[in-house]
Amino acid sequence: MAKDTTGRLHVTVKTGGKRKLSSKLWLERQLNDPYVAQAKREGYRSRAAYKLIEIDDKYHFLKPGLTVVDLGAAPGGWSQIAAKRIGAVNGKGRVIAIDLLEMPEIPGVSFAQLDFLSDDAPAKLLAMIGGRADAVLSDMAPNTTGHRKTDQLRILGLVEGAAAFAAEVLNPGGTFVAKVFQSGADAELVTQLKRDFASVRHVKPASSRQDSSERYVLATGFRGDGSTAQRGASA
Repeated sequence: MAKDTTGRLHVTVKTGGKRKLSSKLWLERQLNDPYVAQAKREGYRSRAAYKLIEIDDKYHFLKPGLTVVDLGAAPGGWSQIAAKRIGAVNGKGRVIAIDLLEMPEIPGVSFAQLDFLSDDAPAKLLAMIGGRADAVLSDMAPNTTGHRKTDQLRILGLVEGAAAFAAEVLNPGGTFVAKVFQSGADAELVTQLKRDFASVRHVKPASSRQDSSERYVLATGFRGDGSTAQRGASA
């Protein structure tokens, strides 16, 4: 164990046995990540919680009483923050977490185990909440292949699906936040978002690892009237 440049103790994981180098590096990064330790101390299910905290601290879109949808929510770090900030833990707002995987219960959060990319998902959500959403959040990322261009296209496809879902379920004036990775491939996505939202910007929270191309797109002021979703629900 040694100290890093900040004076913190740095844990080194030994290789050996069946542990691959990539697994060693991931475990070492987790053990030395101050946000991982902080999340454990404060009861958050993932370090990703701090990314949403930072984004909302700056742009203030999670207001009390709102209805928020968290796509690909497991393990639930973003749902925890959303529930706290909109007052869902006290019955003042509502958070709906959607994932293909099961997720342990979170106070103030309703969970729906479904594929948000399925054609009937928006109609199911609208029926579930009895209205429309004020914000759609997505911290999803696909399984990586290690091939940069392939991985960029995968995350872009996932974000485009999330944006299409948001356009089906958001109230006018609503907000969409999603993880993307910096590349020239998302120009078409940004163009579409600028048609659908009054403001579109990229955000890089301090808690997002600086050696990663990860960033977030924040789109506010949804212009839609919900007609697309209403047609889908009545089809």
